[in-house]
Amino acid sequence: MPSIIRRKFLLGLFDIFVIMLSIFASFFLLSQPLEKEYLLFYIIFSTSECVLILTMFALAGLYKATLKYTSVIDLLKIGFAILLNFIFVSIFVIATNSRYINMRYISILSLVLLLLTAFIRFSVRLFIQIRNNELFPQKENQNNVMIIGAGDAGTTILRELLNTTKIERNPVCLIDNNPQKVGTTILGIPVVGTNETIQENAKKFHVKEIIVAVPSISRKEQQALLKICEKTNCKVSIIPGLYQLVDGTVSIRSIRHVSISDLLGRGEIKVNLDEIMGYIENRVVLVTGGGGSIGSELCRQIASHYPKQLIILDIYENNAYDIQQELLRKMPYCNILVLIASIRDKGKLEDIFKKYNIDIVFNAAAHKHVPLMETSPNEAIKNNVFGTLNLALVSEKYHVKRFIQISTDKAVNPTNIMGASKRICEMIIQAIGRRQLSKGKCNTEFVAVRFGNVLGSNGSVIPLFKKQIAEGGPVTVTDKNITRYFMTIPEAVSLVLQAGAYASSGEIYVLDMGEPVRIYDLAETLIRLSGFKPHEDIQIKITGLRPGEKLYEERLMDEEGLKTTANGLINIANPLEFNEETFFAELDKLYIETYKESDSIKPIVKELVPTYKF
Repeated sequence: MPSIIRRKFLLGLFDIFVIMLSIFASFFLLSQPLEKEYLLFYIIFSTSECVLILTMFALAGLYKATLKYTSVIDLLKIGFAILLNFIFVSIFVIATNSRYINMRYISILSLVLLLLTAFIRFSVRLFIQIRNNELFPQKENQNNVMIIGAGDAGTTILRELLNTTKIERNPVCLIDNNPQKVGTTILGIPVVGTNETIQENAKKFHVKEIIVAVPSISRKEQQALLKICEKTNCKVSIIPGLYQLVDGTVSIRSIRHVSISDLLGRGEIKVNLDEIMGYIENRVVLVTGGGGSIGSELCRQIASHYPKQLIILDIYENNAYDIQQELLRKMPYCNILVLIASIRDKGKLEDIFKKYNIDIVFNAAAHKHVPLMETSPNEAIKNNVFGTLNLALVSEKYHVKRFIQISTDKAVNPTNIMGASKRICEMIIQAIGRRQLSKGKCNTEFVAVRFGNVLGSNGSVIPLFKKQIAEGGPVTVTDKNITRYFMTIPEAVSLVLQAGAYASSGEIYVLDMGEPVRIYDLAETLIRLSGFKPHEDIQIKITGLRPGEKLYEERLMDEEGLKTTANGLINIANPLEFNEETFFAELDKLYIETYKESDSIKPIVKELVPTYKF
């Protein structure tokens, strides 16, 4: 007999015993003797009750659960089934005017049956938990845990920690900023203080890990809270957001380690979704480099704004496949096409633009890794400069409505070939835009969007730091005073999309990324939030600036100024004047030397970008 059928059969026998016991116990409580001449009725009544109640229990789903996991929900189901039984039997008694049983007996029977069924089922659950050592589980190598937040999310996490031996976390105290909760207990664990006492109580209870379970607080409040936690030298984990509390997915699996994006020192950047929707909806949108970190996030956000078709173009098929499959799972309604091609191949681009009647182009295809491009400068120029030129010229030819070029703050006064190549890309966008305007006809709005480092992108310092910490260090920083602007990938991409709504040919949009962050401080913070002490548990090693690397990045060149847009976080750089004819002639020279694999590329680039220092 299969185990599930055997379990249901045994549970049914168990309930028959409880029903029979209740029937005869009710006679005893009423001091009502069982007369021999009524024996046949008692047998029929008892059998009928067993059949009726077992049927009610089965319909209520009580035989799908196990006694080990009996819950309040099961108690409600039992009560509802017994109530229905009471109604049916009462109708029988009233309709037949029975001499053998009365309404008083039926009421007592229902009450006794409810109490006995509930008592015995919960007693069995308690016995199983005690036998399996689950009531007060002993965890080996357990780490003491402090939970911040004594609300619904914190209670859910606490219950899960208490009820399993498979998680090596031992909750010892809770913190809540509501003073009325301080001094109370939740599931036997004390609420010991407010946020101001975190450091004190972490030391008192020998806490190794802090779980922040307050999903409803603002980003600013979260940052202040995490700053306090950082001082404890405990490992810090967090529940990401309020939505997980709403949709019921708060659990141990929803806890993640705190990331630097939680500590950017500013609130989350918001965009005007209506503006984005207006120019994306029902348009054919091409994203080049669509499998990369920026390109894939562009695809996610564009797909959510109902384009007529989203075309993902990338030379690396694995990344393109990954984002394609993700979007097909999450947004099956979106018309997605993946093309494997390089923006260096102008003939292939011509073929694509002929076939698909593209409305909007986001060019995120580029070589971005600064040290690698220093040793392969010709490849940086081939891909970044002439790939962008190919794409821009084809877009102009086929009357694309908007062309948005992804740029970087490394294009400002560049000290590396990657930054210089991106500055040339900005100049290409400006030159083609001006050329259109000089003809009095602007078929395509060409714009570039300039921003700094994005957290979590390919080549970002954060994944490297996390890997180095996991390996026991050292964490490598090129210079103690190096600073960078930071933004999360979704923030940067949402602003790129909104900048596309403002598109006016030849403009360069500059994103406000807040204050620059010192990388050395960032490394120390990440070490502490991982539960280690900087310079003791994990060392920080200064390695020296890499080829082409700056101590700090700039958002503007000296000659540029800023004009504001409706979104205060998106500004427009005043365009720099240059001779377009001379510029395109120098581009032709650069093309020839690049494909001749010349060793003198950098001086030629210097002629195009006077602010380039190498």
